[in-house]
Amino acid sequence: MTAQDSATRPTSIAVTAPPAQGAGGGTLLALLGVVAFSLTFPSTVWGLESFGPWSLVAVRSTLAALIAGAFLVARRVPVPDRRHWGGLAVVAGGVVLGFPLLTTLALRTSTTSHAAVVVGLLPLTTAAFAAVRTGRRPSRAFWAAALAGAAVVAVFTLQQSGGGLSAGDPYLFGALLVCAAGYTEGGRLARVMPGWQVIGWALVLCLPAAVAGSAVALAAEPVRLTAHGVIGLVWVAAGSTFFGLYVWYRGMAAIGIARASQLQLAQPLLTLVWSVLLLGEPLSAAAPLAAGAVLVCIAVTQRTGS
Repeated sequence: MTAQDSATRPTSIAVTAPPAQGAGGGTLLALLGVVAFSLTFPSTVWGLESFGPWSLVAVRSTLAALIAGAFLVARRVPVPDRRHWGGLAVVAGGVVLGFPLLTTLALRTSTTSHAAVVVGLLPLTTAAFAAVRTGRRPSRAFWAAALAGAAVVAVFTLQQSGGGLSAGDPYLFGALLVCAAGYTEGGRLARVMPGWQVIGWALVLCLPAAVAGSAVALAAEPVRLTAHGVIGLVWVAAGSTFFGLYVWYRGMAAIGIARASQLQLAQPLLTLVWSVLLLGEPLSAAAPLAAGAVLVCIAVTQRTGS
């Protein structure tokens, strides 16, 4: 190839892998994501004081996408290769739009305690999705601890909600599936690009639909601004959707999708604590026992690896 050919041949920008992150650092990042996510349901309940469910999700996605877009522009991040856009669409549909919308619709009739059963089963579902998608097979000890942790969380949260199903359960189980798919695909992509870019581009991909949805929903649903409503909206946009997913995907890239997903076994219990502190919901005496059992299961999954 001549020098002239080299000068005129178009160049492609490859997305480089993020720098390696130690297992300890990856676990810490994933745990920060879990803490951020644990505030999502209480914040959503606050947000519903001011906005309708469709408005809350659309405006939340719009604000998060604007934050992400500003970071991408400020850092002059190149557009991902074409082969990554399919995966980013799965992340956008599952994590940015699907899970927030379905859980927000569910929280109109379900308490946060009952809705926590979704994230209680999410770690096991995500690990199953990851095994199918990536071909990596966790050990039997890992699956045993994951199943035990899921069982503890499911029994505890169902006991908290009276042991019955609610009208919001179809939304919750749908949210479980789409979120597990989004987490799995996002964790895979976070191995070839920084985690904040994964969620950043997924959010930007949703921006046109989010802006259009905001215009339609805000015109159709009443808006009654309160301090709780504004704080809830800001947190689910900047805290849960952007910051939480940023550190979460970085953590998954470092320690693996299956191991990171099991850290979310602690999320329902954290959500219950926030529900007591922020919403005044009652907390049973069984909570410390459930928390201890879940922490044991998490420790086993982290030691057995993926």
